[in-house]
Amino acid sequence: MKRTGLWIGLAAAVFIALVVYSTLGLNRVRYEVCMEFQGRTSCRTAGGETTERARRAAIDNACALISSGVGDSIACQNKPPVRERKLD
Repeated sequence: MKRTGLWIGLAAAVFIALVVYSTLGLNRVRYEVCMEFQGRTSCRTAGGETTERARRAAIDNACALISSGVGDSIACQNKPPVRERKLD
Protein backbone atom coordinates (compact mmCIF):
# COMPACT_ATOMS: atom_id res chain seq x y z
CA MET A 1 0.00 0.00 0.00
CA LYS A 2 2.86 2.40 0.81
CA ARG A 3 4.49 1.75 -2.58
CA THR A 4 1.32 2.64 -4.45
CA GLY A 5 1.08 5.93 -2.61
CA LEU A 6 4.74 6.63 -3.30
CA TRP A 7 4.30 6.00 -7.03
CA ILE A 8 1.20 8.17 -7.18
CA GLY A 9 3.01 10.98 -5.36
CA LEU A 10 6.01 10.69 -7.67
CA ALA A 11 3.80 10.71 -10.78
CA ALA A 12 1.94 13.78 -9.50
CA ALA A 13 5.23 15.61 -8.83
CA VAL A 14 6.51 14.82 -12.34
CA PHE A 15 3.23 16.00 -13.86
CA ILE A 16 3.31 19.28 -11.93
CA ALA A 17 6.95 19.84 -12.92
CA LEU A 18 6.09 19.31 -16.61
CA VAL A 19 3.16 21.73 -16.43
CA VAL A 20 5.28 24.42 -14.78
CA TYR A 21 8.15 23.91 -17.24
CA SER A 22 5.92 24.03 -20.31
CA THR A 23 4.04 27.06 -19.04
CA LEU A 24 7.17 29.07 -18.27
CA GLY A 25 9.38 27.77 -21.06
CA LEU A 26 7.13 28.18 -24.10
CA ASN A 27 6.28 31.85 -23.78
CA ARG A 28 9.65 33.23 -24.77
CA VAL A 29 8.21 35.77 -27.21
CA ARG A 30 5.24 38.09 -26.56
CA TYR A 31 3.39 39.74 -29.42
CA GLU A 32 0.50 42.22 -29.58
CA VAL A 33 -1.88 42.37 -32.53
CA CYS A 34 -4.92 44.53 -33.33
CA MET A 35 -7.41 43.12 -35.83
CA GLU A 36 -10.36 44.83 -37.51
CA PHE A 37 -13.27 42.87 -38.93
CA GLN A 38 -16.74 44.06 -39.97
CA GLY A 39 -16.30 47.40 -38.21
CA ARG A 40 -15.12 45.89 -34.91
CA THR A 41 -11.59 46.05 -33.53
CA SER A 42 -9.87 43.83 -31.00
CA CYS A 43 -6.32 43.93 -29.65
CA ARG A 44 -4.78 40.90 -27.94
CA THR A 45 -1.38 39.86 -26.61
CA ALA A 46 -0.10 36.29 -26.76
CA GLY A 47 3.12 34.40 -26.10
CA GLY A 48 4.87 31.57 -27.89
CA GLU A 49 8.13 29.80 -28.63
CA THR A 50 8.77 31.89 -31.73
CA THR A 51 7.64 35.28 -33.00
CA GLU A 52 5.43 33.66 -35.64
CA ARG A 53 3.68 31.40 -33.13
CA ALA A 54 3.08 34.28 -30.74
CA ARG A 55 1.81 36.44 -33.62
CA ARG A 56 -0.53 33.69 -34.84
CA ALA A 57 -1.92 33.12 -31.33
CA ALA A 58 -2.57 36.86 -30.89
CA ILE A 59 -4.37 37.03 -34.26
CA ASP A 60 -6.49 33.99 -33.42
CA ASN A 61 -7.42 35.42 -30.00
CA ALA A 62 -8.29 38.85 -31.39
CA CYS A 63 -10.43 37.39 -34.18
CA ALA A 64 -12.26 35.08 -31.77
CA LEU A 65 -13.74 38.13 -30.05
CA ILE A 66 -14.90 40.04 -33.13
CA SER A 67 -16.08 37.28 -35.45
CA SER A 68 -18.93 34.80 -35.24
CA GLY A 69 -18.80 31.37 -36.75
CA VAL A 70 -16.04 29.45 -38.45
CA GLY A 71 -16.30 31.28 -41.78
CA ASP A 72 -16.03 34.72 -40.22
CA SER A 73 -13.18 33.59 -37.98
CA ILE A 74 -11.18 32.32 -40.95
CA ALA A 75 -11.91 35.48 -42.93
CA CYS A 76 -10.74 37.63 -40.01
CA GLN A 77 -7.57 35.58 -39.51
CA ASN A 78 -6.66 35.96 -43.19
CA LYS A 79 -6.75 39.77 -43.02
CA PRO A 80 -3.57 41.70 -42.20
CA PRO A 81 -3.43 43.16 -38.69
CA VAL A 82 -4.25 46.84 -38.24
CA ARG A 83 -1.39 47.10 -35.77
CA GLU A 84 1.19 44.66 -34.50
CA ARG A 85 4.31 44.77 -32.37
CA LYS A 86 6.69 42.44 -30.63
CA LEU A 87 6.86 43.01 -26.89
CA ASP A 88 10.03 42.64 -24.85
